[in-house]
Amino acid sequence: MKKVISLLVTLLLVINLTGCMQNNSNPNEQALEGDWNSILEKARGTTVNFYGWGGSQKTNEWLDNYVSKRLKEEYDITFNRVPMNIEDILNKLLGEKQLGSKEGTIDIVWINGENFFTAKENGLLYGPFVDKLPNYNKYVDTESIEVKYDFGFPVEGYEAPYGKAQLVMIGDKAKIDKFPTNHEELFEMIKNNPGKFTYPAPPDFTGSAFVRNIIYDIVGYEQFMDMEADKEKVYKAIKPAIDYLKKIKPYLWHEGKTYPATIAQLDNMYADNEVIMTMSYNPNRAASKIGTGEFPKTSQTFIFEKGTIGNTHFLAIPYNATNKEGALVAINFILSPEAQASKYDPKNWGDLPVLDNSKMNDEEKKMFDDVKLGEGVLPQDVLFQHRLPEMPANLIPIIEEIWQENIPVEGE
Repeated sequence: MKKVISLLVTLLLVINLTGCMQNNSNPNEQALEGDWNSILEKARGTTVNFYGWGGSQKTNEWLDNYVSKRLKEEYDITFNRVPMNIEDILNKLLGEKQLGSKEGTIDIVWINGENFFTAKENGLLYGPFVDKLPNYNKYVDTESIEVKYDFGFPVEGYEAPYGKAQLVMIGDKAKIDKFPTNHEELFEMIKNNPGKFTYPAPPDFTGSAFVRNIIYDIVGYEQFMDMEADKEKVYKAIKPAIDYLKKIKPYLWHEGKTYPATIAQLDNMYADNEVIMTMSYNPNRAASKIGTGEFPKTSQTFIFEKGTIGNTHFLAIPYNATNKEGALVAINFILSPEAQASKYDPKNWGDLPVLDNSKMNDEEKKMFDDVKLGEGVLPQDVLFQHRLPEMPANLIPIIEEIWQENIPVEGE
């Protein structure tokens, strides 16, 4: 998150000093000529460079094997995945923008949240493009708030939905008599099992989401949807939740003097029986980890009665992508029922689909119904019934800063 904040400052300086063009005046964002068949023809025989997070072996294998193979077979497109953190991707695009480069090396970027906001506001993306995609128009609920907005900011056709995430908690039912359904029951469980619960320290992505979920459970979420990004106002609104996090601190792992730095660290602690709970933004993670033998078979996913935060991750096309046609074809394929069902399978990834069930025929629906979710996970309909919207992206670094100031960690 510190890198993102630094990047934002850098971008603002660039805007002030160079008069960086906005999206609607970007000469590289002209509409591609021709119909979909023309786009398919131009994409044939090309290479698509896909840049994005490469921290999950299963995700990487799905892209490298399934997506790459199908694109080659059906469209003669070579799919080249380049693992890179989103901050580095944005810095790369920004550098190319400053140099006036009209030919970049990135065709598709995996993006969402404050990173999308930063990129879109500073003319780093091509668009709008989603209306060109047949599968987007056919299968996606284009009026859904999770498709039209990304962390509270309007998408306006500059990115296409890729998959859905939702925060879930994972506990060992051999060690927990009753899974908590709200923050009060969670406190009782923590108090009755001292030293056996913790969460990753923000700005870890999952740890930050857990803190926001506690905020939602205590003070609700509605007031944050249009809240001004003012630290004093945000602190006043979330103070009851900060007080709660202070209250549970003495009962946490190492008495809350330190926290796991990442969700991977917390997962390892859970696998080693050091704690009795972990959490994930992937609702099917428990099944995957049970399948590999890393998590005990008694692991079970659960959520709060009021719900948990969900968000959508997206795919965008940089303003200077040299193979926009190939990018459109690749994204359109990923939005097909076949690809989304494959991605939904925990054996492949376990990522929640972005397609509207009511827009699919019976054969297409069956592909999702036939997916075996495995042990310890909640059905998709239960998750979606308890799905809460993300906060606007500009509030998140403020909340993380407030947490760091009010929940002191030893050595800081």
